[in-house]
Amino acid sequence: MTGFENDILVVGAGIGGLTFALAAQQRGATVRVIEQAPQLTEVGAGLQISPNGFYVLDKLGLSQDLDDVAFRAQTITLRDYARGDHVATLNLQKYGASIGYRFFHRADLLDVLYQACLARGIRVDTNCSVTEILDQGTAVDTPQGIQRAGVIVGADGINSLCRSYVLGPNDRATFTGQVAWRAIVPNVTQHTNGAQIHMGPHRHIVSYPIRNGEQLNLVMVQEQAEWTDHRWSETDQPDHVQAVFSDFGGPMRQALQSINQVSKWGLFLRPVAAQWSRGRIVLLGDAAHPTLPFMAQGAVQAIEDAWALAASLDDVDTVAQGYDRYQSLRQPRVTRVVEAAGRNAWKYHLSQPLIRASAHTALRIASQVRPAALVRQFDWVYNYDITREI
Repeated sequence: MTGFENDILVVGAGIGGLTFALAAQQRGATVRVIEQAPQLTEVGAGLQISPNGFYVLDKLGLSQDLDDVAFRAQTITLRDYARGDHVATLNLQKYGASIGYRFFHRADLLDVLYQACLARGIRVDTNCSVTEILDQGTAVDTPQGIQRAGVIVGADGINSLCRSYVLGPNDRATFTGQVAWRAIVPNVTQHTNGAQIHMGPHRHIVSYPIRNGEQLNLVMVQEQAEWTDHRWSETDQPDHVQAVFSDFGGPMRQALQSINQVSKWGLFLRPVAAQWSRGRIVLLGDAAHPTLPFMAQGAVQAIEDAWALAASLDDVDTVAQGYDRYQSLRQPRVTRVVEAAGRNAWKYHLSQPLIRASAHTALRIASQVRPAALVRQFDWVYNYDITREI
């Protein structure tokens, strides 16, 4: 990196923050990462990385290490909730991008990124929270002392302190009317190597295999009028989520009965940020544009951000110039992705029987008559390559 101060501090050692650290270090920057958690662990969560994210990870030289812990996806199958009847199949192996789709346990992906950072000399300090942003965005205060850098990247999630600094205290998250339960169970259903979406009235379940197909990741979503707990997530009881989805049949019935530990999240959103930087602070990932999980793009859009920001800061005269370049490239795309993810929940949750039957019939016909078009209509999301864009 040339043309600006190449000492970079990343706030947040999640997937976006560590990916950015690797992308910036690849361009010659000196990078430090701080993380408020005492250790880098993610318990009980699966993750999908579509081709648009893997293009970046491949450019960072991580393909082999990631494939060692990934499960390759061949299909996405849409099913009706009641008996698990087949509605439509999207053949990713035949019609999707050749680089492929992958499922991970989040902890496995995070560990590959973390180990790559350590191997490349990137310092990652855990148990180091930011308590205040100082000196017009040129430094952060932590329990370990004040830290300064030429570039400070706020990769600190939807509750981002960096976002509060950039946008001010009136920027608040709102409840979307959706809640999600997440659990990992043994693959008791002999689940195929693809994602399945069981669609029901006001609810749906996404399932896919991870860790060599031995485990099954479940994400169970329901519409809910309000979220009254002051926390964003809470531990729930298996029998509660089993009761909520008790009318889901087919393979999901057995999977639901296998749950012995489950967490519940209220799904909140903030608007895509109108301003992505202030002073030396710049936002990345959920800090800039949180999204609903209905296109599996939260982590992937952060990965795209990471590449775009590192590339935007290359060969510029000022940090501000690089930040403007980054925002102008990313803001239109992430806005479109966020809006598309919001629409998908409605499509999955059709409640009027005649409308749902009609919609499912149309999907069945499209799956049989135009299978390639059914997959490629989403190429703008999943087959986008940010490494060619910038």
